[in-house]
Amino acid sequence: MTHPHDVVHNRAAHRFELRVGEHLCIAQYDLADGVMWLTHTEVPPAIEGRGHAARVVRAALDHARAQGLKVRPACSYVRAFMRRHPETLDLLEAS
Repeated sequence: MTHPHDVVHNRAAHRFELRVGEHLCIAQYDLADGVMWLTHTEVPPAIEGRGHAARVVRAALDHARAQGLKVRPACSYVRAFMRRHPETLDLLEAS
């Protein structure tokens, strides 16, 4: 059973989702050659500033690590998150 505040991996839509009431928070990605491109993070304005974006991004990064994927943070929020959490920097795709 999933908790209403659990992050769900929606593989068909290529995103991680967190439902908060009627609101949906997402971290969108594309996969190419073993690299997860995190392209977009979105939290509805009504629930911004409560850590929801961090939760969906953390779930995406945890998934990348578990699957042996490298990460390309194409979204400014993801880049900032990874800078604030140096334990995630080993996931960065070498450029």
